[in-house]
Amino acid sequence: MKKLEDYVVSIPDFPEKGIIFRDVTSVIQDKDGLQLAINEMQALLDGVECDVILGTESRGFIFGMPIAYNLKKGFVPVRKKGKLPRETVSAKYDLEYGSAEIEIHKDAILPGQKVVIVDDLIATGGTIEATAKLVEELGGEVVKIIFLMELAGLNGREKLKNYDVASVICYEGK
Repeated sequence: MKKLEDYVVSIPDFPEKGIIFRDVTSVIQDKDGLQLAINEMQALLDGVECDVILGTESRGFIFGMPIAYNLKKGFVPVRKKGKLPRETVSAKYDLEYGSAEIEIHKDAILPGQKVVIVDDLIATGGTIEATAKLVEELGGEVVKIIFLMELAGLNGREKLKNYDVASVICYEGK
């Protein structure tokens, strides 16, 4: 039986020299890889009590939705600014080159709700740090943050040191 790492295609020198790009599409396009990814991510939530699963645009949707479905929880999308139709709250964060802004519906998280955040990859941690702040601004409690892959060399966990963070696969480099 293949391990999850066997489904990840690594592309050297993309998007620039010295970077190894870890391609999640190679995991999800294979029926066995997709099932293994969902199962292993969901296993990271064993024993975790939560009210809602939250996923960040767009790959957090891919992994968060089936986990929410399997656990019989609601799913909350966090989107890029300007994509949600109702009243929202937003957070800006820095990227390697520039900045970005995400938002969530103002009524998506209720005060006291226990929230799990799901995404495909933790690199520098900026997107998920901003996401966690939005959850807390709305009165929710982040009880766990899970990722399929982690690029440990980019120190994203440092920004998330106040949270319970787990990843299925951890790559030591960038």
